[in-house]
Amino acid sequence: MKVVVVESPAKAKTINKYLGKDYEVLASFGHVRDLPAKDGSVRPDEDFAMSWEVDTAAKKRIADIASALKGADGLILATDPDREGEAISWHILDVLRAKKALRKDTSVQRVVFNAITKDAVTAAMAKPRDIDMPLVDAYLARRALDYLVGFTLSPILWRKLPGSRSAGRVQSVALRLVSDREREIEKFKPDEYWSVEAQLAQNGKNFLARLFAVDGKKTDKLDIKTGEDAAALRKLIEGGQFNVANVEKKPTKRNPYAPFTTSSLQQDASSRLGLSPSRTMQIAQRLYEDGLITYMRTDAVQMAPEGIAMARSVIGKYFGGEYLPEKARIYQTKAKNAQEAHEAIRPTDMFKRPESLNLDADQAKLYGLIWKRTLASQMASAAIDRTTVDIAVNVPGRAVTLRATGSVVTFPGFLTLYGIEAKSDNDADDDTDDRELPPLAVGDKPDLKKVEIEQHFTQPPARYTEASLIKKMEELGIGRPSTYAATLATLKDRDYVKLEGRALHPEDRGRIVTSFLESFFARYVEYGFTAHLEEQLDHVSAGDLDYKVLLRDFWKDFTAATEEIKDLRVSEVLDALNDMLSDHIFPAREDGSDPRKCPTCGTGTLSLKLGKFGAFIGCSNYPECKHTMQLSDAATGQSSETAAGDGVLGTDPASGEEVFLKSGRFGPYVQLGEGKDPKRSSLPKGWDAASLTLEKALQLLSLPREVGLHPETGLPISAGLGRYGPFLLHDGKYANLPDVEEVFTVGLNRAVDLIAQKAANGGRGGRGAAVAAIQTFEHDGGPITVRSGRYGPYVNQGKINATLPKDLKPEDVTLEQAIALIAARAEATSGKKKSPTKKPAAKKAAVKKPAAKKAAPKKAATKKSDSSEDVPF
Repeated sequence: MKVVVVESPAKAKTINKYLGKDYEVLASFGHVRDLPAKDGSVRPDEDFAMSWEVDTAAKKRIADIASALKGADGLILATDPDREGEAISWHILDVLRAKKALRKDTSVQRVVFNAITKDAVTAAMAKPRDIDMPLVDAYLARRALDYLVGFTLSPILWRKLPGSRSAGRVQSVALRLVSDREREIEKFKPDEYWSVEAQLAQNGKNFLARLFAVDGKKTDKLDIKTGEDAAALRKLIEGGQFNVANVEKKPTKRNPYAPFTTSSLQQDASSRLGLSPSRTMQIAQRLYEDGLITYMRTDAVQMAPEGIAMARSVIGKYFGGEYLPEKARIYQTKAKNAQEAHEAIRPTDMFKRPESLNLDADQAKLYGLIWKRTLASQMASAAIDRTTVDIAVNVPGRAVTLRATGSVVTFPGFLTLYGIEAKSDNDADDDTDDRELPPLAVGDKPDLKKVEIEQHFTQPPARYTEASLIKKMEELGIGRPSTYAATLATLKDRDYVKLEGRALHPEDRGRIVTSFLESFFARYVEYGFTAHLEEQLDHVSAGDLDYKVLLRDFWKDFTAATEEIKDLRVSEVLDALNDMLSDHIFPAREDGSDPRKCPTCGTGTLSLKLGKFGAFIGCSNYPECKHTMQLSDAATGQSSETAAGDGVLGTDPASGEEVFLKSGRFGPYVQLGEGKDPKRSSLPKGWDAASLTLEKALQLLSLPREVGLHPETGLPISAGLGRYGPFLLHDGKYANLPDVEEVFTVGLNRAVDLIAQKAANGGRGGRGAAVAAIQTFEHDGGPITVRSGRYGPYVNQGKINATLPKDLKPEDVTLEQAIALIAARAEATSGKKKSPTKKPAAKKAAVKKPAAKKAAPKKAATKKSDSSEDVPF
């Protein structure tokens, strides 16, 4: 018998079926150990020796593997087929050897498969190999670099920039991209220009033509600067006669895109489906583990020969031979630092159409996206006729030319997958917005309907979306595709950036950190330096560079840079930040007055100040002048003394004291009375001070509030607002609430659920962070909830979790079904847990929608981390 180790229990169950009784398949649940988040975990003075720590949950899994190996004659490490998977296998083997759990005659083999199908698994078992140590070395180098950068830079930030959270090797460079774009937008000066467009008609069909040339000179987009010039041109065109001078028809082809890589899947899912990168990877992980798609962490665009053959077979069956190119399409990866270790993301069985599978809504959408992209990549090109028509406007003494352009899809090719059909000129209708042109020939004289002129202004560059930032990072060679989602989640979680709609806006905290690093650690946030470091890490992966040499070279220069600023005074930091952020903090005023003149005392100079909780704007005449304002208010000049809404909101009916709304350096807050130590509460993020009511203010001042007594411990549960948002407190332990409003309304059952989830996940964030129950049932043995987890929906009571059958939707679960599943799970775990056997004591609670969950800063150590290349400390 041989022991096979994979990463997830879902994979273990499926693979065990494929391999049969001669194999025992166990799950490691991702990483089994990690670097402890404390000084000394990586020791440069000992040639970068590393100390690893196995967490409590992983110790039991290692013990299970060791126990299974006692009667086994072989160990097969079958973790994921990437650098991270190779590292997990190495960690497991290293821990087992340290525990002396392997006999001398026990064979150890490494196998990889790109899809969880019987053919892929059995083929992999027939081709075992040793652990790829260059890949492990590259992993060790990344972990060491991220640890050293995080544990060196972050404390400097904490000392020099109070309120800052962290810095990281990739995280900080990604933040710089967002901050630099914001700086471009602030410095942008719009230019006015005008467009001139004529609506013409030929044989009853309307079409548009734009001004193309005047007196033989082509008119560029910005050439018409004023409305007077545009009006003169309109008048000129209205007085002319129209004659088609030239017609050019040019057949073109549109080729399909390559199959998905990790980054292109994240980009397309964001643009087409509105899914965040982290959500996309969660869904893709489930599709992979269910055997529906190939491995989803890859930067390769080529498909295996059997995948290409299957795609061509499906195209021929469903679309016909005309949609098949004569030869299969072969794609080559063009991205920087690409590794060709895997194939592109594709369905394992392309005959499984999206509509034929029993998937939830998001899974069906993402699978459909992958299915279409894969088939399209092997389909014929679309044939398009592009027509350009030049129309002369005959005006005495002047030469004016209009140009109309249109296109017609004559053969849709791969576009048929996206609902586009072929059209001919004869199919054209009277829709003036249609890009197709009516049949036109040289000498035709179209009729003028009207001439329109319109004012425009040049626009600043667009803010990055999550999709466009990933694309930019990939173009620059910053980070690795498998880590992009985690990097973005870290930036949002650290409050360095925020999403407004789909646009990423840098928070003031993020801009200050970026400016600090650009001023004093410029080399380490340069795009070229970061990309070059990635290239060196890839040389390590290929076995061409010793990772210790890379670390020594990096550390020598990095420590020198940190030594230079060790004695840096805060005043020097502030001077640099005031200079770099001047356009943002002190924008020029329309009246030309000094934007840094203090509006309160009239003699002081405003500048950036650093307080316990971060940066703010203050007056140089402090303490005589106490003028302060938040950075977000700096552009408008609103200060704490003049902030809208300051004043008395009303009287507290319980105490008779007045309730005040005030603004301080850290934002608006409410205050009860004017005594020595009046009770205060800051306004939560998203609350508008101008619309705050007395009722809301009293709610804030009533916090923390007691929710009730915990049914198991008898200790009180309270709800309150803290520095990091709304929380629950029980027995000295905290659990996050997903929504501020819940702090005022959360009930006992919901609170017990969230506290139990936090306890079950070891008090850590990441994928185990609290999520809302899909359903909740009251029961004498404790609340029973239906939830959605990483490996699918499950029911929970206390510490017992039972996975739902695949054919049972979480919203359809009844109390009786939940009790049966809990009982079966309790029995399967040798009766260690008590299962519920009594009938329900109350009615089923209303079905709830899952609450939105904030992305976690770091996944638990036993999970496979997407953020291993940029650990946020």
